[in-house]
Amino acid sequence: MSRGTRHAMVAIVGRPNVGKSTLFNRLLGARQALVQDVAGLTRDRHYADCEWDGRPITLIDTGGFSASNAGDILLKQMRTQAQLAMEECELILFVVDGREGLNVDDLELAKLLRKQPKPVLLVVNKADTPQTADLLASVFFQLGLKEPYPVSAEHNLGIELLRLAILQHLPGTPLLVPAAEEAGVIRIALLGRPNVGKSTLANALLKTERFLTSPIPGTTRDALDESLEYEGQRYILTDTAGIRRKSTIVEQLEHQSILRSLRAMEACDICCLIMDVQELSAQQDMRLAELAERRGKAMVFVVNKWDLHGKASDEEAFRKGLKASMRWLSWVPIVFLSAKEGKKVEKLLEVSKHIHAQTRQRFPTPALNRWLGEAVEGHSIPRVGGRAFRTYYCSQVGVSPLSFQFVCNFPQRLPEAYRRYLSNSLRETLGLQVPFKMWFRERSGQRRRQEHVARMKALKRR
Repeated sequence: MSRGTRHAMVAIVGRPNVGKSTLFNRLLGARQALVQDVAGLTRDRHYADCEWDGRPITLIDTGGFSASNAGDILLKQMRTQAQLAMEECELILFVVDGREGLNVDDLELAKLLRKQPKPVLLVVNKADTPQTADLLASVFFQLGLKEPYPVSAEHNLGIELLRLAILQHLPGTPLLVPAAEEAGVIRIALLGRPNVGKSTLANALLKTERFLTSPIPGTTRDALDESLEYEGQRYILTDTAGIRRKSTIVEQLEHQSILRSLRAMEACDICCLIMDVQELSAQQDMRLAELAERRGKAMVFVVNKWDLHGKASDEEAFRKGLKASMRWLSWVPIVFLSAKEGKKVEKLLEVSKHIHAQTRQRFPTPALNRWLGEAVEGHSIPRVGGRAFRTYYCSQVGVSPLSFQFVCNFPQRLPEAYRRYLSNSLRETLGLQVPFKMWFRERSGQRRRQEHVARMKALKRR
């Protein structure tokens, strides 16, 4: 089994209205957090994934931390959310307002952060001009948190230097697979909303009452592992806590349970999304599937409690309905079973073994180029800026997830619709039921040749 790197978590904390959400959006490179000039706008923690220099990172935006108004219930909850974020992360960004200067809340939070064993970067936001940045930042040396980083999240000043500092301070140790889990073992994470039958399914596969089950949602609190062997193949099953919509998560313990479930997703080979036959295509199921796809994880959709429906002839209709509701994941295999009755549970292991093999499959370059030639001939590439778009060859450059590289003349200008066409055609030709990545790059030395041709044309015109 190969090693994997889990997402390093970076928490952004500070008092209200210092620009945490604006910095969150700037670092993320997308407008995800709600930003407005009103104190206390962010109340819950907000998670988002990104990748810097090949390093997967999860940013956590938090509500404002305030030592004042201690009797305000909402402020207490926001403080608790910030503290939870600090506990679960590897690095803390402490954001202060350079325009307003030091504040009593800054001093209180700095006192708390100095006790943290984790690295803390002091970020002085709203340093909107390079000329005044150092002067504004100098005020905050008295917080005792090493050299501050002046930035303007709104105007994108100092952000690249901050990104570099974040990467330098993050622990670089990958999440290694334990030595006992030798090559050939398939790790399966059972994921889903509360009370869909994850623990019951795990017990049915193990043929023992290993995991506590109950009709009460939230019975499972931790991500638990257990091994089994089926037809000569070893598996590691991870039973996880049910993941609810964020608005329904209120207990600190449940926050921690969900964090462990998401980390189990990152460490596994196969994500099995368990769904209740009576509540298919719930919004939270779609969200979990999206998270797994972003991480390049092979997936199986498991329709549980099929005994309540009872008609095997209806499987095809249910399969079509589920694929229609998740069209972008229509390639994911679907298994219908009854964990409670123990019916068809082994089918899940058989399908998992099949798609696990696909994630490690190697495709010869000549076969890929034959497909590419046929795909381009069947659907010609649109012209780019009046010039013909050309693809020179395709090759496989990675596994788990599968990765394919295309060498062409205008990679940045290839229409998104044509990328989707190539993706769908490749999936259909290779019969893939797993996610894969496609990279487009210029041919080596292409720009030098283009510059040479341009110079020669200029000389001729003279």
